[in-house]
Amino acid sequence: MEHGYSILMGLFSAALLIYAALMAVTKDYDLLPYRAQVSVSPKDPELYMVKLAKCVALTALAPALSALVGLWNNLAAFVVLVAGIVFFLWLSVRIMKDQY
Repeated sequence: MEHGYSILMGLFSAALLIYAALMAVTKDYDLLPYRAQVSVSPKDPELYMVKLAKCVALTALAPALSALVGLWNNLAAFVVLVAGIVFFLWLSVRIMKDQY
C-alpha cells in the first residue's frame, strides 16, 4: 500500500466536506455536538451554521492538499498538512470573528 497516507487523508477530507455540506444545507444547530451547543449561543443560529460550514470546508482543504502532495513525498505532505491547517484556521477565525 504505497499511497496509504494519501488515501487516508483523502477520505478524512471527504468526510469533513460532507459534514460541512450537511451543515450548510440544513442550517440545523443540532448537528453540532452537545458540548459545542452549550458553550456557544449565537445571535443567529442559521447564519452561524453557514459560516461554520465554510470554516469546516476550508479546514478540510488542508488534508486534501496533503493527500495530493503525499502522492509525491510523505515528508512534504506532512509539511503541507501543518501549514495548511495553520493557514485555514487563521482564515476561519477571520470568518467567524463577528459571530460572538
